[in-house]
Amino acid sequence: MTHSSTLVLTVRHPADSIAVLAAAGEIDVDSAPALRTRALELIRQGSPHLVLDLASVEFCDSSGLNAMISLLRFAKDRYGSLSLAAPQPHLTRLLDVTGVGALIPVLPTADEAVNGLHSASPRPDSSA
Repeated sequence: MTHSSTLVLTVRHPADSIAVLAAAGEIDVDSAPALRTRALELIRQGSPHLVLDLASVEFCDSSGLNAMISLLRFAKDRYGSLSLAAPQPHLTRLLDVTGVGALIPVLPTADEAVNGLHSASPRPDSSA
């Protein structure tokens, strides 16, 4: 578990190449680097498919959105993916208004995101 002053991160591994990173609290200029660092570690350690569970995120600013976009690029460069799960209504609006929700799949629950990854068959040679 990783703690910052405004953010708590927990991880579970539902499958070999999949990690679910649950964030609780606030993703802001102070905590976004911790989120990004932990997520990059998970991808580098063999979980290129990352689900970011946002169910307990109370606040997210542009630093958090930038971290998400950075994670998407990093995961795709490693033939992986990033999915966002269970954002609160305020975060869903932010994702929609900024267009980030059009770049990154947003699913109602982390389990649905994981199930979607299980049913997908990504190939390294497919263009993303």
